[in-house]
Amino acid sequence: GAAEVLARRSEELQDKFVEVPCSEDYDGQKRFEGCTPRKCGRGVTDAVITREEAERIRRIAERGLSLGGSDGGASILDLHSGALSLGKHFVNLYRYFGDKIQDIFTEEDFALYRDVRQRIQQKIAQTFGISSSSMYLTKPTFFSRINSTEAKTTHDEYWHPHIDKVTYGSFDYTSLLYLSDYTEDFGGGRFVFMDAGSNKTIEPRAGRVSFFTSGSENLHRVEKVHWGTRYAITISFTCNPDHGIGDPVL
Repeated sequence: GAAEVLARRSEELQDKFVEVPCSEDYDGQKRFEGCTPRKCGRGVTDAVITREEAERIRRIAERGLSLGGSDGGASILDLHSGALSLGKHFVNLYRYFGDKIQDIFTEEDFALYRDVRQRIQQKIAQTFGISSSSMYLTKPTFFSRINSTEAKTTHDEYWHPHIDKVTYGSFDYTSLLYLSDYTEDFGGGRFVFMDAGSNKTIEPRAGRVSFFTSGSENLHRVEKVHWGTRYAITISFTCNPDHGIGDPVL
């Protein structure tokens, strides 16, 4: 259908927010006052994480993913659970590599990861008028590396339209921090909100954060990557403390 670009790679956005009506997804579950979405929508900002910080975070992803990688085009690395794509399967990074992990990641890496996560959390809370302390990091929170290699398993098929709340259950707010540049590092791979009548696209840019409420008001997909390598990290939050997870520790 028709497409509208919400955020171009060439522009540096302070804050852009588009409110959309909340779906009924939040009605059928326990509400957490001060957190469960009453205002829904999607935001984009280039003012929370610097390009230099994004490059440092991308290097964390590159080092971790160099230990494995999918046979298909989409690889993930989850520093919380230790999940790492390896061939057609996943391994637990911490069990598989043991003490060697200390040679790959540093305390500074994890401190930067924590700091970035906190800033994104505060930005989401501020935009949606909720309390940052009522939000909890939830799983899965992961790095993704996507290239044009043909999919080998269903895990490699990242381009299908989906709703995060349906796919993951615990998600109330989803964020993506892009770690590479559309048209410079890769072709294709734009993020697409699929609205009735038209698509709204976000062109990735290193340091750009896009965030949105996770219900069916924000059905979305990622275009297939045609060339190059696209890096991003998905960081998600829940209002339910039972589904919260801690920051990764070395």
